[in-house]
Amino acid sequence: MTALSFSPPDIREEDIAAVSDVLRSGWITTGPVARRFEDLLAEMSGTPDAVAMASATAAMEASLRVLGVGPGDEVIVPAYTYTATASVVHHVGARAVIVDTPGATPHLGPDEVAAALTERTKAVIAVDLAGIPAAYDVITEVLEAHTGRFHAEAPTQDALGRVALVADAAHSVGARAAAGSVGSLADLTCYSFHAVKNLATAEGGAVTWRAASDLGMSDDDLYRAFRRDILHGQTKDALAKSKGGSWDYDIVELGHKANMTDIQAALGVSQMARLAELLERRRAVLRRYDELLADAPIELMDHFASGESAAHLALAFLPEPAEDRRGEIISGLAARGVPTNVHYKPLTLLTAYQRLGWRQEDTPAALAWYQREITLPLHTLLTDDDVDTVGTAVAEEVTRR
Repeated sequence: MTALSFSPPDIREEDIAAVSDVLRSGWITTGPVARRFEDLLAEMSGTPDAVAMASATAAMEASLRVLGVGPGDEVIVPAYTYTATASVVHHVGARAVIVDTPGATPHLGPDEVAAALTERTKAVIAVDLAGIPAAYDVITEVLEAHTGRFHAEAPTQDALGRVALVADAAHSVGARAAAGSVGSLADLTCYSFHAVKNLATAEGGAVTWRAASDLGMSDDDLYRAFRRDILHGQTKDALAKSKGGSWDYDIVELGHKANMTDIQAALGVSQMARLAELLERRRAVLRRYDELLADAPIELMDHFASGESAAHLALAFLPEPAEDRRGEIISGLAARGVPTNVHYKPLTLLTAYQRLGWRQEDTPAALAWYQREITLPLHTLLTDDDVDTVGTAVAEEVTRR
């Protein structure tokens, strides 16, 4: 049989037309279309503004710099995540403190956060794994209870008065929790629009914020701070300098280069118009998988317990850790034309983090989650027949192996 695709982008004619319009406009780098995309992101997130960037990684790194995180500081991250969540901490000279995920889900837990807090902790990065928002309200309560041991070393830290909470929302564009939309649940929220994400701009990301005043800034000042950071510390962007007689500029800090182009933003603006439709289709696929796997010895991560998941990944867990058996199941599914994946290797299994002194025995619960996990195809190009094919094949393979 013809193999299905695991995670192709859903690019339609209107997306192609939007990019073509930018290419014909004569302005293809950061400009009015990127600004339009930022406005739409802020509206979706229920936030004052947003800054579009080159990736979620760039957004998280810029967030740490805006928060004044640097050498000697610690940032708490979950073990069960992709490397970007933790690598950005080391990019700014701080140390990632990797904590285990022993709760009912692989999400970062408030108890683990509380146990890892020290006087050096400046931020926590929680991950919206699979598109399900983390427990931001409970984690915020933990951080507020820790204020007596918090030592501010930057103006933004002093204004906030506690350890900052950053959302790695790479999986959760368009998701909601009981407290509100993702984008407004943490102090700073970082989105991804990578090619495999629910809303794709090929590469790309963005940052939003709950309240700039919490960081001692106005929304305009915080927007400009992020823009300077991702444009070499320059006081004007290329579009502003292109205006007649407006060439003059200054470099006020040694910034980085991580802006989003109008070409990429055109994809984002176009797809934002149908984001609700895309998310509902993804949720429908998950519901059908739940039905097809109800009697099989494998359990899908629950996207419907509370709020509205962005339904980015269909994580499924075998009853017991069994990497050999999992490999046989994945191979059996591949032979039937059903692609699967595994999300994620805990950070403590990866060479780069082991070189920093971490060992897999530091995070046994995350290791157990990983050893049980198989990711099923979940995207908007799957037909109903495709979904039934996948669900039936998975049920049969996990039952007989």
